[in-house]
Amino acid sequence: MTETYYPQGVCSRAMNIELENGIVKKVSVVGGCNGNLQGICRLVEGKKAEEVIALLRGIRCGGKPTSCPDQLARALEKALAHAKEEKA
Repeated sequence: MTETYYPQGVCSRAMNIELENGIVKKVSVVGGCNGNLQGICRLVEGKKAEEVIALLRGIRCGGKPTSCPDQLARALEKALAHAKEEKA
């Protein structure tokens, strides 16, 4: 399942996420800090979405109440919820 998430409150403009059985298969981010986000995407690929959410949720960027990693966690939460709805 592939899903696009549009983050809010950060520099990145879109996050494309591919999940398979709760595992992050591929992530790509449009906009934002390119090098950092490429690194984050590579680090999370192959991991359980719930594990990634636990690691990234709540990270802040400067004085902002969110960050690209936090937005990725939120995107994964939505993707997991959609996957559960599709199975029901």
